[in-house]
Amino acid sequence: MLGFLKKPVVVTAEINLNLVALTVMGLVTRLWGLSYPRAVVFDEVYYGQFVSLYMKRIFFVDDSGPPLGHMLLALGGYLGGFDGNFLWNRIGAEYNMNVPVWSLRLLPALAGALCVPLAYQILIELQFSHCAAFGAALLILLENSLITQSRFMLLESILIFFILLAVLSYLKFYNLQRHSSFSGSWWFWLLLTGVACSCAVGVKYMGLFTYMLLLATAGMHFWHMIGDQSFSNVSLMCHFLARGLALIIIPLAMYLSFFYVHLTLLYRSGPHDQIMTSAFQASLEGGLARITQGQPLEVAYGSQITLRNVLGKPMQCWLHSHTNTYPIRYENGRGSSHQQQVTCYPFKDVNNWWIVKDPGMQQLVVSNPPRPVRHGHIVQLVHGITTRYLNTHDVAAPLSPHSQEVSCYIDYNISMPAQNLWRVEIVNRESDTDVWKTILSEVRFVHVNTSAVLKASGFLGASLPEWGYRQLEVVGEKLSKGYHQSMVWNVEEHRYGKSQEQKEREVELHSPTQMDISKNLSFMAKFTELQWKILTLKNEDTEHKYSSSALDWITMDTNIAYWLHPTSGAQIHLLGNVVTWTSANVAALVYLCLSLWYLLRRRRKIYDIPEDAWQLWVSAGGISMGGWAVNYLPFFLMEKTLFLYHYLPALTFQILLIPIVLQHLSEHLCRSLLPKSMFSALIVAWFSSVYFVYCTFSPVTYGEPSLSAGELRALRWKDTWNILIRKQ
Repeated sequence: MLGFLKKPVVVTAEINLNLVALTVMGLVTRLWGLSYPRAVVFDEVYYGQFVSLYMKRIFFVDDSGPPLGHMLLALGGYLGGFDGNFLWNRIGAEYNMNVPVWSLRLLPALAGALCVPLAYQILIELQFSHCAAFGAALLILLENSLITQSRFMLLESILIFFILLAVLSYLKFYNLQRHSSFSGSWWFWLLLTGVACSCAVGVKYMGLFTYMLLLATAGMHFWHMIGDQSFSNVSLMCHFLARGLALIIIPLAMYLSFFYVHLTLLYRSGPHDQIMTSAFQASLEGGLARITQGQPLEVAYGSQITLRNVLGKPMQCWLHSHTNTYPIRYENGRGSSHQQQVTCYPFKDVNNWWIVKDPGMQQLVVSNPPRPVRHGHIVQLVHGITTRYLNTHDVAAPLSPHSQEVSCYIDYNISMPAQNLWRVEIVNRESDTDVWKTILSEVRFVHVNTSAVLKASGFLGASLPEWGYRQLEVVGEKLSKGYHQSMVWNVEEHRYGKSQEQKEREVELHSPTQMDISKNLSFMAKFTELQWKILTLKNEDTEHKYSSSALDWITMDTNIAYWLHPTSGAQIHLLGNVVTWTSANVAALVYLCLSLWYLLRRRRKIYDIPEDAWQLWVSAGGISMGGWAVNYLPFFLMEKTLFLYHYLPALTFQILLIPIVLQHLSEHLCRSLLPKSMFSALIVAWFSSVYFVYCTFSPVTYGEPSLSAGELRALRWKDTWNILIRKQ
C-alpha cells in the first residue's frame, strides 16, 4: 500500500528564461522609485477622488466608464490601509503620510510590467521567431510613454494589460484548436479570453474596440470551420455554443458583476446622488433616504407631495410656486396671464409641496381608508402654501412662446376660467390599473382641456429673468411634439395630509413624516439607471492646455506635463520614444504597401512568398494593424476632449507590428548572406538608437535626476513640445 514511497516524487518544469528576464526587467522599469514623486501627478487628482469615495463607501457616478478600473485602484488603497482622508484638489499637492502612495500606484505598475512578457508571448503564438518576440517585448519595455503611464494611479496600463491578455488568450485557444479541442487547456484559454475582454471593457469603454476585433476574428475563424467537412454538425454546434458561452455570456455576466460589487460597496449617500432618480437616492444610506424613510407608498387623494423632474438636467429641480405673479408684459412686449408663477426650483423648499385633490370633493385631507390615485385618474394639484390650483391655458410661456404658460390660477373675475384638471399617466406602469407610488412611479400630467403635458423646459439651460428669481421655466407642451424625460415627474417626499385648516396645514407641511414603508430598488433597476447615466451624462468639455487632436498623436506633435517639482527643474512628461513611434509608423506603411503589392501580384497568379508565409502575414497583420485601427480611428468620431494617452492602446498594437515587418523583410527580401548580415547590423544599430532615446528622456519619464534649463531645452526635439523651463 505504501509502495509509492519507495520512489522519490519528481517534478519537472520548463522555464523560459526569456520570459523570466523580460518580466524582471519590466518590474524594474515600472516599480523603481514608484513612490516618487510623493505628490499628486496629473489625473491622479481625478482618480484619487474616487478612491477616497470607495474607502468611505460613498456613492459616485463617473461618466468616463465602468467601475472595474476605479475598484482596482481602490483595492491598492485598501491594501495599503488608506482611509480616504486626503483632499484631491490640485495637481502637485504633496501627499501626507496618511496616503500609501506606493500601494496606490502598485497595480497600474504591475499591469504595465506584465505587458512586456505578454508582448513576447503574443508574437510567439503568432508563429514568429523568439528573436522577433524578444524584440517586440524590448520595444514595449523601452517605450517611455508606457512607462510613464504605468507608474501612476491611472488606468491606461491596466486597460492595455487586459487587452493584451485577451489577445494572447485567444491566440493560444486558436492554436490549440487544431489538435486538442475541448481539452482542459482549450477551455482555459477560451474562458480567459472572455474574462479578459470583459475586464478590458470594465476598465474603460475603449476596451470594447479590442473586444469587437476578437469577436470578429472568432467569427471569421468559425466561418472557416463551417466550410471544413471534417467537422460534423454536432461538433460545429458544440463549438458555436462554447464560443457563445465564453465570449458573450460570461463577459456580460462579469460586466454585471462589476456593477454589483460597485453598488454593494457604495451604499452611502454622497455628492453625486442628485443626478439619480429619487428611487435610487432613497436606496442609499443617508441623504434622501433619511428624509423619505417611512413615507406612505401609495399616493392618495389628499396626499401632500413634492414632485421632482426625472431628467435632472441641467440640475435636479422640483415643481414649485410662490406668491409672485408673471409680469403683465415681458421685455419683448408679449403679454402674460398675470397669474401666479410656477417654476422648477433646484432646492428643497416648503413651496415645493402640493396637495393631490379629488376634483369632485372639497376636502384636502386623506380619507380613512385612503383612496389611492391610479393611472388615468383625473386630479387637481393644489399648491400647499398658497392653496391655488395648478393651471395651464392657451397663453404663451415666458421663454418658450410655442408652449403654454403654466401657473397657479388667480380668479381676476375676467373671461379666463380656471383650467386645472390633470390626468395622471404612469409611464413605467405594469398595467392600466397601477397605483401611483411614491418615488417608484414615473408620471406625466396631461392637461384635460388642452392635452398639454407638464414639462420642465429649463433642461435647455434657460432660466427665468429676475422677476422669476432665475428659476427654471415650467410649460405645457403639446403631446404632438414627442416624448422627453423632462415631461416625467416622480413623487419624492410624501405624507398623508390630516389638517383641513390652512394654518394647521402649513405647520404640517414643515413636519417630517413618521410612517414606515421601505422602497428598495432591485439590483437590475439600479444597474440600468446607473448604466444609462454613465452613457448619457456629459460633462462640459472644456479646452485643456494639453488636449490634442487624434492627428497629433501619430507623429507625437504633443506631450503632457504630468508633474513639476515646486523648486527644482525636475518634471515628468508623457512623451514617447521618438524612434519607436517613427518606426511604428514606417512599419505600418510598409505593411500596407507590401500587402497591396502582394494582393495585386496574387491577383495575376504571381506568388512572391509561400502560402503559409502569406497566411502568417495576413493573420499577424489582422491582429496588429487591426488592433491599431480599432483603437485609433474611432477617436476621429468622438466629440470629447482628447489627450495623448488615449493613443497608447493603439500604439501598443502598432509596436507589435515592427518585429513582424522586420522578420518578414529579413526572410523574404534579404535572401542572400550579405544582405541578411547588413540588415541584422542595421537592426542592432536601430535598437541601440531606441535605447539611447529611452535613456535620454528617462529624466522626464521618472522625474529624476533634476535637469538644468539648458538640458531641458535640449530635450525639446519638437517645437510643439511643452517642456517646462523655470525663469531664472
